[in-house]
Amino acid sequence: MTGAIAGDIIGSVYETYPIKTKEFPLFHPDCRFTDDSVLTIAVAKAILTDGDYLRWMQEIGCRYPHAGYGASFIHWLGSESPQPYCSWGNGAAMRVSPVGWAFDTMDDILQEATRTAQISHNHPEGIKGAQATAMAVFLARTTGDKNYIKKEIAGRFGYDLDRTVDDIRPSYNFDVSCQGTVPEAIFSFIQSDSYEDAVRNSISLFIYFPV
Repeated sequence: MTGAIAGDIIGSVYETYPIKTKEFPLFHPDCRFTDDSVLTIAVAKAILTDGDYLRWMQEIGCRYPHAGYGASFIHWLGSESPQPYCSWGNGAAMRVSPVGWAFDTMDDILQEATRTAQISHNHPEGIKGAQATAMAVFLARTTGDKNYIKKEIAGRFGYDLDRTVDDIRPSYNFDVSCQGTVPEAIFSFIQSDSYEDAVRNSISLFIYFPV
């Protein structure tokens, strides 16, 4: 969870000013936490208390209204009766890391990852992205075997993890979908030699096109 939040903070300044290199200051003076850190903490709070992911995402999320939520999630956050809106966005994957740390069986990991996603991101790809991320965290924690992680994630979810960071970096474009970012995040980790290297791999892929 600390690693997820640190990665969010490190990458925050490159969301609108992308780079295509691993050579950058690890902590820029303008780094900040974003909505993904806020909601990661909300997921952890739910796990540690009553398991009510919706309640804690709303309660903690509303404390930080300018954290950078997407338009659909802002509406969800402010609703008196929030309903899932069939999102396949990668927010479902970005907030799920505490699940991979807190639960100890694969069935529980997949079930709880689904619960964290489906309150808002109930599209099959949103749920799949959350499950794959939580499973990767769980397997990293319990096995430490990157080849095994690659095999299990690719086999269960059908993600292409045989590409390399160096190969896709030049042409990889901004993407907010789970299907377009979760595999890239996972193989950025698999092809790294340290936590910092995994973060640098991920950030070096990023490019943003304002719309």
